[in-house]
Amino acid sequence: MAVAALVIGLVVGIGSMAREQEAAGGPAGQLVRADSVHLNRVENAPVTVVEFLDFECPACAALYPTMEQTRATYGDRVNFVMRYFPLPGHQNAMAAARAVEAAGQQGQWEAMYRKMFETQNQWAGRPGVDALFRGYAAELGLDVTAWEAAYNDPATTDRIEADQADGEALGVTGTPTVYVNGDELQLRSYADLPAAIEDALAA
Repeated sequence: MAVAALVIGLVVGIGSMAREQEAAGGPAGQLVRADSVHLNRVENAPVTVVEFLDFECPACAALYPTMEQTRATYGDRVNFVMRYFPLPGHQNAMAAARAVEAAGQQGQWEAMYRKMFETQNQWAGRPGVDALFRGYAAELGLDVTAWEAAYNDPATTDRIEADQADGEALGVTGTPTVYVNGDELQLRSYADLPAAIEDALAA
């Protein structure tokens, strides 16, 4: 997939969680909340990466390997935070987000996150995903009954929609939209993400 086809919003800015929360409290919305999903959390990290994502989005799947490589490189210095933003044009995006959130309630958010992107071509745009996602939960060794209860719980949808509301308040209109602390820019190649992190670390 051509990298130039991706339009990714990037913000570089505040650093520590306390400063994130202070900056996020303004009228534009919040980048990070107390219940936001951290793929890793580094105390007093000088840089925080936030991605608003849609598990059915092809561009998010295309970014996923780069995000994982970047996280492997910088995860000891940088916080990586994931926010839900299922797009209405993707028929299974909300179901996928519910599946991941339900797995997270058993401490397996990252495992299901990986599963969704690695199998996207098996379920994107197709019917019958409830049974398929239930199978993924079983493959990951989850308590499937508890997972299914969480998957169908309206509170799970509310949790996802809260992320969407923050994204909309921030001006997010598509995915992936990535933030790295305070200055917004458009990424035209995957190399721009680690480059922005390097700049933020050096600042």
